[in-house]
Amino acid sequence: MSNYKRPIEYAKQSIETMMKKYKAQELPPKGRFHYHQGVFLSGVYKNYELCKDEKYYEYVKDWVDSIIEEDGTINYHDVTQLDDIQPGILLYPILDRTNDERYKKALDTCVDIVKNFNRNEVGGFWHKVRYPHQMWLDGLYMGGPICAEYGKRFNVPEFIDLVVEQVLLMEKYTKDEETGLWYHAWDCSKQIEWADPVTGKSPEFWGRSIGWVPVAILDDLDFIDSDHPQYEALCDSVRNLMEAVVKFQAESGLWYQVVDKLEGEGNWLETSCSCLFAAAIAKGVRKGIISKDYLDYAKKAFNGIIDSLEFDGDDLVVNNVCVGTGVGDYEHYINRPTSENDLHGVGAFLLMCAEMEQVI
Repeated sequence: MSNYKRPIEYAKQSIETMMKKYKAQELPPKGRFHYHQGVFLSGVYKNYELCKDEKYYEYVKDWVDSIIEEDGTINYHDVTQLDDIQPGILLYPILDRTNDERYKKALDTCVDIVKNFNRNEVGGFWHKVRYPHQMWLDGLYMGGPICAEYGKRFNVPEFIDLVVEQVLLMEKYTKDEETGLWYHAWDCSKQIEWADPVTGKSPEFWGRSIGWVPVAILDDLDFIDSDHPQYEALCDSVRNLMEAVVKFQAESGLWYQVVDKLEGEGNWLETSCSCLFAAAIAKGVRKGIISKDYLDYAKKAFNGIIDSLEFDGDDLVVNNVCVGTGVGDYEHYINRPTSENDLHGVGAFLLMCAEMEQVI
């Protein structure tokens, strides 16, 4: 990596680009407590922890304070979907610094929603109330780390057990035994149009959805004691999934939108999933869960991603990022639009930079 700057330097350039574009309270979707802002600001905070530039912490806090009322009420979030739980992880460091109980009240609200969220017949959380019976990989990131940290901090083991249960259920029902990859979603009812009528699995391996899985589990494991009966099972989930993922890394270092179809017509290299895979490898190595040999895959991904970026003066542009998507067939995924510097992509990029900074 001698021809490249330190990862933290790219992260700072990216954060500065976004701070110039958006005041904190105007981050889209403006006025909503949503994972778009949550993943981006999680990346900002993780890099703040490394560089200690206070304006980054203040930016995160300014957004949180634009949504959380003085009495701890979350101004607007959609309680029918797990996507609007994820930003709750930002409340922990702010609570630590301020000791303001309104942040604890907001956290209580978030985890209570998860605890009482709709479940399908096997006990898995619906991804959204309007998608009954369906479990999506993304949900592990949206609801897992906030509950794991809550369980550890406040000594409520039921939240640890809930997180573990959901990971193992998701693995059981979405994992493909042939490739080791996890399908984007599973429908317990097997009735939705995309579901296999026998297995209930969706038809394709969508990159970013798979990327959320090891990132989420590794964040969960920060708060799950090693003597927990299922600790090693979660470590195995990460190891086995990443062992499968690296087999599909392209020569450029990136991964494709549909992960396993490297030569599929119309398939394209997608930045956000590539960032998440690199972040997961780096953190897995740092935590001693993944072999150090895997760092070569992460470094190749990092270099490939940096080479793919656009630099416009002082601005850093994270490109070729899939916009949000539902579940579908191959044509559905490859025809999704891309965006530049959207919060999914920049958030994933910042998570990668923070993890790579700690291992190179």
